[in-house]
Amino acid sequence: MTLASTASALRLGRRSLLAGAAAGAALASFARPTAAEVRINLRDGRPVPIPIALSPFFGAGADAQTGAQIRDVIADDLERCGLFQPIAPAAYIQSADQLRAATPRFADWRQINAQALVHGVAELQRDGRLRVEFRLWDVFGESQMEGRVYTTQATNWRRVAHIIADAIYKRVTGEDGYFDTRVVYISETGPLQRRVKRLAIMDQDGANHRFLTDGRFLVLTPRFSPTAQEITYLSYVNNRPRVYLYNIDTGRQEIVGDFPGMTFAPRFSPDGNRVIMSMAQDGVTNIFSQDLRTKRVTRLTSSGGIDTSPCFSPDGREITFNSDRGGAGQIYIMGADGSNARRISFGTGRYYTPVWSPRGDLIAFTKQEGGEFLIGVMRPDGSGERLIDRSFHVEGPTWAPNGRVLMYFSEGRSDSRGLGKNTRLYSIDLTGYNKREVITPTEASDPAWSPLIP
Repeated sequence: MTLASTASALRLGRRSLLAGAAAGAALASFARPTAAEVRINLRDGRPVPIPIALSPFFGAGADAQTGAQIRDVIADDLERCGLFQPIAPAAYIQSADQLRAATPRFADWRQINAQALVHGVAELQRDGRLRVEFRLWDVFGESQMEGRVYTTQATNWRRVAHIIADAIYKRVTGEDGYFDTRVVYISETGPLQRRVKRLAIMDQDGANHRFLTDGRFLVLTPRFSPTAQEITYLSYVNNRPRVYLYNIDTGRQEIVGDFPGMTFAPRFSPDGNRVIMSMAQDGVTNIFSQDLRTKRVTRLTSSGGIDTSPCFSPDGREITFNSDRGGAGQIYIMGADGSNARRISFGTGRYYTPVWSPRGDLIAFTKQEGGEFLIGVMRPDGSGERLIDRSFHVEGPTWAPNGRVLMYFSEGRSDSRGLGKNTRLYSIDLTGYNKREVITPTEASDPAWSPLIP
C-alpha cells in the first residue's frame, strides 16, 4: 500500500495504512506561498491562536455525514492544541457546495475574521474506498497553502482527519503535528486498598478506546516502542514481576524476562533493539540494559544508591536517570554504556522521572518541593529549568512526538476509605499554558504517548 501527496511534508512510511492516495496537479499548482502567508511562530512565547474556518467537507447523500465528521475531528484537533481558534460554521457565508465548485470568495471569509480556510470533499468510490480531498487557504494572501488527496478504506475516515490536521499544523507552524498518535495508560478503578489497574489504549483525542488487559493482574508503567507497534509494561502475575511486550495490532504478548526487584518497566532504545530498566538487588537499585535480540543483560550503574527511571536520548547516545547517590533524588546523565555520569539538576526539592524530549532539546521531570509536586523541563545541561504545573500530586510526564506538548497524571487526596483520589490525565504546552484534561472512561495514570502511527 502506498501514498503520494503534493508538497509531501509527511513521512510516507507513516501512511502505509492508507491505500492508493494521490494528489493531482491541480492541487499542487495552487500551493504557492506569498509574502503575507499566515504563520504561527512557536518561538515567540505564547502565540495568539489563529482564527480558522473549517467548512464541512462536501459530500452527497451519506457522504455528507462523513464529510461533516471529518471536519469536526480536524477542528477539535486544531482547537485543542491551543494554536488555532475554529470559527463556528453558523457564521460562514460561502457554503461547502459553493467552495467545491469555485475558489473561495476571500472577502466573505475576511468578513468573519478568518485568517485561514480549510475545505474539502469526501466521497465513497465504486470500489468501496473513501476518497478525501482537502485544501488549506491563506485568506488574506488569497493563495492556497496546501492541497492533498487521500484514498483509503471507509472505516479509516477518523485517521484521515488526524492526518489532515497534522498537515495543517505543520504548514502553519513549520513543526510536525502529533494528532495521528495514540496514548497508552493505566486505567484505575476501585478503592485505594483494592485498586484494579488495567492497561488501556486510545487515540490522542480519546477516541477508539479499548482495554488491553482484564485487571486480574497488576500492570504498571507502559511504554511505546519507537515503531508504535509494541508496548512494554510491567505486570505482577501471581505476585511475580514480569516484563511483557504487547503487539498492538495482533494482541500477541511476549515475556521479555523475569526481573525480581523491578521498580520501573523498561524503555526502548531509539532503534528498538534494547530496553533499559532499573532493578533492586541486595538493597541497592541499579540500571540495566537488555539486548532484545540476544537477551543479554548488562549492568550500567553501581553507585550504591538508588538509580532509577532511565530514559534514552533521541540519538541513543546518552541516558538520563534519577539517583539519590548524592543524597536527595536528582537528575543525572550518562553515556549509553554507563560512562561519564554527571548530575544536571541543582534546584531545591527532589527530582524524579526524567524523560528526554523527542527533539533532544529538553528533559521533562517530576519535582517534589514544599509539600507539593511539580512538572517541569530543563535543558540537558541542567540550565533553563522551568516549572509548568503544580498540584497535590502530579507525576509521570510523557512527550508528544513533536516535543511541543506534555501529558501527565494528577490525583487529589483520598478519604479515609481510600476514595476520592480522582486520578486524571492532563496535557499542557511546554510553555505552561493550554492545560486540558484528557477524558478517559475511568480514572487514569502513567500515560505514554506514541510516536506518529506508521
